[in-house]
Amino acid sequence: MIENNAKPQKKLTKKAVLNSILDILETVFISAFVITMFFTFVLRMAIVKGESMVPTLYPDERILVFSWDTDYKFGDIIVIDCQESVVFSDDGQLEYRDGLGKQIIKRVIAAEGQVLDIDFEKGFVYVDGKLLNEPYITGLTHVDEGAFTGKYPFRIPEGYVFVLGDNRGISRDSRDIAIGLVSEESIVGKAVMRISPMNKFGFIE
Repeated sequence: MIENNAKPQKKLTKKAVLNSILDILETVFISAFVITMFFTFVLRMAIVKGESMVPTLYPDERILVFSWDTDYKFGDIIVIDCQESVVFSDDGQLEYRDGLGKQIIKRVIAAEGQVLDIDFEKGFVYVDGKLLNEPYITGLTHVDEGAFTGKYPFRIPEGYVFVLGDNRGISRDSRDIAIGLVSEESIVGKAVMRISPMNKFGFIE
């Protein structure tokens, strides 16, 4: 006679099965929540509309926007929720107006504390007295849309940035009275990577 020394297997109770299912559901829910929060508040996708950032970005390209870094500086390409326009009144105070009412994408040219000047006749942009080297633009900055006519040069107020599109001839940007100075609070995030089309996949400069 062969003696069986194996311990009898315990049958899972309904309660144990239910607990296992609940553990799995909890893990799935937490994972989905974390992923959702990450792609809502840290990294999100956006689609480029219009040609104001050509040749850097073209219409219908898909990009990733990083929302965690709020240290905005020259050269950063940012997505802006343009609900408000900020310009200077005749006495030099900040004047708040209705903005475009939509999201736009532009390049930071000057940040808070910096002095901006534009020579529209020559098409040159200066920051802190230095002529900018801008290899990314399609043409010089000749168009004055009236937001700060007669007020150049001026210092960027605390909490604001001045933005321009790379396609200077057609871009609506901080030169436009419907955009003006951009509040850092209205910045959705920085455009960091192009994910579509695949042949142009990579970091954005």
